[in-house]
Amino acid sequence: MEIFAYEQLKKFTKSVFLEMGCPETQAGTATEVLLSADLRGVDSHGIARLIGYVRLWEAGRINPTPDIKVVHESPSTAVVDGDSGLGLVVGPAAMQKAIEKAENAGTGWVAVRNSNHYGIAGFHAMQALKHDMIGFSMTNASPLVAPAFATERMLGTNPIAVAVPAKTQPPFVADFATTTAANGKLEILQRKNLEAPAGWIQDAKGYSSSNPHELKEGGALLPLGGDVERGSHKGYCLGSIVDILTGVLSGANYGPWVPPFVSFLPLAPNLVGAGIGHFFGAMRVDAFRPADEFKEHMDQWITRFRETKTVEGQEKVLIPGDPEREMEEERIKKGIPLLPPVIKDLQELSKKLKVEF
Repeated sequence: MEIFAYEQLKKFTKSVFLEMGCPETQAGTATEVLLSADLRGVDSHGIARLIGYVRLWEAGRINPTPDIKVVHESPSTAVVDGDSGLGLVVGPAAMQKAIEKAENAGTGWVAVRNSNHYGIAGFHAMQALKHDMIGFSMTNASPLVAPAFATERMLGTNPIAVAVPAKTQPPFVADFATTTAANGKLEILQRKNLEAPAGWIQDAKGYSSSNPHELKEGGALLPLGGDVERGSHKGYCLGSIVDILTGVLSGANYGPWVPPFVSFLPLAPNLVGAGIGHFFGAMRVDAFRPADEFKEHMDQWITRFRETKTVEGQEKVLIPGDPEREMEEERIKKGIPLLPPVIKDLQELSKKLKVEF
């Protein structure tokens, strides 16, 4: 493992997006969103995925100069067509539209179609914080997940993120997949030659497996809970809700028709929508109660939960967002660690696009 300075990776990543044909501003936005994952310790969704975006662009599935536009709206809602653009660019534009709607109507809700993978869900939800708003972010994804009792892959990891402002305490930021583990976690295990924990995946016949390569052999990721006895039906419900809001509501593809992130897999036949779908929300706190009053009570909520009595051996109870915030502070100072396979991919991009790494 090797450590790289954030600014070094930022310069390289932006150069790659520029070589893809992205305009200067959009290349900067895409870089910020992508590397936010590395900074926050979500290595599965950061620069390790850069080569995947390039391959999708080479396959003609990403438009580097999209005409992102609203195709339907009401005072508090909108549907945005991403014109096959990078989700790293389409997502922030749509979230900004939700914030604008909330400024005028109290709440804003934006469904997105015709987009691509948008990075970590939490980045988009957190854009609402500086406006004293609560942010929501969801996306559907490649069908890798079998519903409870099934062997067929029908849903994506379909994350949900909610960001809530506080006054003096750091914000509450929940960002989680609706599966026991995201596919990127399996990719990390593959790079490290480690086995998958029980409850993460099943084989093609529906039996529990510890093989991190199981997806390549017809297996599937499991919904949050792992198996029915541990609540996988609840994870299945959560993933389904995300799929309906991001895909069915927006006019994007949904279920088994969602386009795969990897370029070498073909699109499903008879697509039912346009691209990948997202769903964003912004709620103005003062549409419910005075913002300062709310944030004082959020401080109290957070403080009390931090004081919760812990089980033996645990130092403290964490608030959603704590590990990622602490990791970001550390990696800004000390740099971002990259595994050898990721470095190899970046070196390959460097040669192919003639961008210095």
